[in-house]
Amino acid sequence: MTRAVIVGNRRITGLSADVIAELVTELGPLWHERHQARLASRPRRRAVGAGAKYRFVFVDRLLAALVHLRHGATHDVLSCWFGVDRSTITRAIGEVRPLLAERGCTISPGVRLRTLAEIIDHLGASGQTGIVDGTEIRVRRPATGRTDRDKFISGKNKQNAVKTMVRTDENGRVLFCSPARPGSCADITHARQLGLVKLLADGPAVEILADAGYQGLGAQTGGRVVTSPHRKFKKDAPDWYEEMHERRRKAHSSRRIRVEHGIAHLKNWRALARHLGRREHVSDTIQAVAGLLSHQQTADLDPERER
Repeated sequence: MTRAVIVGNRRITGLSADVIAELVTELGPLWHERHQARLASRPRRRAVGAGAKYRFVFVDRLLAALVHLRHGATHDVLSCWFGVDRSTITRAIGEVRPLLAERGCTISPGVRLRTLAEIIDHLGASGQTGIVDGTEIRVRRPATGRTDRDKFISGKNKQNAVKTMVRTDENGRVLFCSPARPGSCADITHARQLGLVKLLADGPAVEILADAGYQGLGAQTGGRVVTSPHRKFKKDAPDWYEEMHERRRKAHSSRRIRVEHGIAHLKNWRALARHLGRREHVSDTIQAVAGLLSHQQTADLDPERER
């Protein structure tokens, strides 16, 4: 009954029944393979397959992970919903989340993008404009006495957070979410650490729109990173300059706003609105949600599904 309710109501997982079925078909064999490898990787007193059998099948494990990511439901609540022990839910989510994170972002049926280099090549081949921006996800405060505790404090939001770089196309479709970095890391520093400058300088001619946090990358990439116009007059600017600057700023913002829409769709998944789990799992959570969102967006745009 629980399975039918979750699959039949898109508001619970954010995914259609067809997309969930595709996930089961794709990830089920991978999960089973890793599960068997884990059982055989250590010395055993009994043969693999002996003992109690799992009642919590892979479909239910996947659905539990999806509900957790979408609504931030606690493991205790999910254990009551599915009728299993809390530790079973914790283990299931820990096994499914990496599988979802490794899928990458879907741009068309059967085509996935997993690395920043693949994103640049895709934008260059399709002639599209990319948009980049950083977003922060609030996390729990590190323990007292931890040496790198201050690294997670965001100077922008004055809270403990991690940061990820989101890349979308000109229509706001999510193409890439980077692994998380501590909140004190600046946007431009994060982009350089990911190798964006080298990829743009050596790769195809691609236009990338960014906000003022990425000013300086334009000069390093031959003008391929376009940031908001720099204000030349600090004060007492002529009226004609004020009008021109405001017009250029609005034109740039109206194109760059698509990435904000993409980030908003990501934050609709409660696991990214505020991450209450372990900080080591944030990167997998971000990339899992980005992959699921892009898969559903691709499915919604596929005309074959409407027939």
